[in-house]
Amino acid sequence: MKFNLLKKRRSSLKILATKFIIYLILLAGTVVALFPFLWMASSSFKSQAEIFSTAIKLIPSKISSEHYKFAFDALPLWRNLFNTALVSTSLTFLSLFFCSLAGFAFAKYSFPAREPLFYFLLATMMIPGETGLVAAFIVMNVLHWVDTYWALIIPGAASAFGIFFMRQYMLTVPNDILEAAIIDGCSPFEVYLRIVLPLVKPAIAALGIMTFMYSWNDFLWPLIVMRSPEKFTLMVAISSLVAISGFSTPWGAIMAGCTFAILPLIVVFLLFQRQFVSGIMLGAVKR
Repeated sequence: MKFNLLKKRRSSLKILATKFIIYLILLAGTVVALFPFLWMASSSFKSQAEIFSTAIKLIPSKISSEHYKFAFDALPLWRNLFNTALVSTSLTFLSLFFCSLAGFAFAKYSFPAREPLFYFLLATMMIPGETGLVAAFIVMNVLHWVDTYWALIIPGAASAFGIFFMRQYMLTVPNDILEAAIIDGCSPFEVYLRIVLPLVKPAIAALGIMTFMYSWNDFLWPLIVMRSPEKFTLMVAISSLVAISGFSTPWGAIMAGCTFAILPLIVVFLLFQRQFVSGIMLGAVKR
């Protein structure tokens, strides 16, 4: 009896020690991941001299808002925020619609050359996006979309990764449900809209967050196609602070601009983190 109690205590202590080590590793990883963001936010309130100080201090010696004042005086950041939100939201909704629709077709319908087309789609994911920038710019120029929001929204309205992502989740939807809906008189689009989409909400939320964050942080393509400062996205506007300041790089103002730009992303992620985690985990669970 005493031996069994001792064995149980040792087992419970071993479990507690294992959990403690795991939590300690996770905590260390969290600190490492969050440190650059904390440093950026802290530096936005430091003086220029303190930013380059060799002493590592997260809390500024004297909190100053001069960098924020310089950034907001030099740039129309609220307008840039509106541009970024408009582009990211529009692109996300269009991408979710087209990618889910294409994923539904690849997952549940048989049509000529379906498999070769799907494998060709996957092959395009191995081509760096930068290789098509010149061709994409020529197309935008022919369409007279340079320096318009259309140039930022339409080219990203569908992606190979998004179609692949949605197709994999839609494969888990039972065919019997779809056949029952068709027997009840639903058209293919109604089956997609009323039956399939509600069943893959976690996948839509996960893809939506990833698409929104990618569009929000995009820098190279908006830098190429946008010309007017009032139409710049946040990332392009913040990069222009270097040219505005002259010879010295205003690191404090850049940190302030980046902090301002990242706050909406944090809010979006916190609001939809459950759906994001559910969408990621759904594919890992065997049905």
